[in-house]
Amino acid sequence: MKEKKKDLERLIEFDLMRATECAALNTMQWIGKGDKEIADAAACDAIRGMLDLVDMSGEVTIGEGIKDDAPGIFKGERLGTWTVGSPRFDIALDPVDGTTNTAKGMPNAISCIAAVSRDESAPPSLLDIPAFYLKKMSYSEVVRKAWMADPSLPLSIDAPVEEVIKLTAKLTGKQIRDVVVVVLDRPRNEEYVEKIRHVGASLRMVADGDITVALAPAMHGSGVDLYYGIGGAPEGVLAAAGLRCLGGGMQAKIWPRDAEERQSIIDAGWGHRIDEVFRSRDLAYGDEIIFCATGICDSPLLQGVRVTGHIAKTHSVLMRVRSKTVRFLETFHNLNEKTIHLRSTSQEKIV
Repeated sequence: MKEKKKDLERLIEFDLMRATECAALNTMQWIGKGDKEIADAAACDAIRGMLDLVDMSGEVTIGEGIKDDAPGIFKGERLGTWTVGSPRFDIALDPVDGTTNTAKGMPNAISCIAAVSRDESAPPSLLDIPAFYLKKMSYSEVVRKAWMADPSLPLSIDAPVEEVIKLTAKLTGKQIRDVVVVVLDRPRNEEYVEKIRHVGASLRMVADGDITVALAPAMHGSGVDLYYGIGGAPEGVLAAAGLRCLGGGMQAKIWPRDAEERQSIIDAGWGHRIDEVFRSRDLAYGDEIIFCATGICDSPLLQGVRVTGHIAKTHSVLMRVRSKTVRFLETFHNLNEKTIHLRSTSQEKIV
């Protein structure tokens, strides 16, 4: 009788969540301390250390840190034991999405990982785009399904943002003034901010951390209807993985910062894709995707770390594309006993 294929995601999903929990716990001491690089380094150390204990062959296909030479876990790194026969995973991660917010003690910071199991001969399932930024918009499952049923609807990253807002209002049964649009607060997004204000929608701006707000339109009870604007390309892929689990949708296009970057994208063999519209399934494809995250500071997705006496409470989400299961986990850690395995020391450290 043919052996049933193992459900590899189930073998690893809680280990990945433990890695983001450890990152949040190792970072909490740096919340509000004004040094985002130390906070980022602490999260990286904890993730590497935790995954050093996991029996998997994980390769980072999309990492963080290249934009500003900050600490990060980089493309090509190996995570896990890499023992013979261990399951192979492609990994995208952001040890701290919202480093500036963490350093300032502001809301909206998480640690997150997406992983996809794949055969050795298969191509990567998480699209590594050779650009710093994407122009992105994300929306709820209701909006995505309406567009799938009628592709003539003006739901497009190429359409004026005012038309997208009007369509979102119609599909969600809201007045335009009640449609909540979140935008990353950057000079490059000023044009969209003015248009959103002009059409009369309810604008919310965030200082940092665009994975959580990109996921927010697909999260029940988040109060967010649309995410729009230019943000990081790696963050776009991570958000796409989460949206695939949640049932929401994303559209994105490469946004070169200048002529030099445009040429570098062309030189990398992506000239024919600069004007392509990528959807969530293009960015994170396949049906064996896991997404997990743990809150560092409060966000629309997750509460941050809470400490009362010797107990730290973390809030995490664990999701799978195949089953569309979304688990929210509240975990209590005894700080007198809890240890984190760090890569830097190869030892357990009391939190």
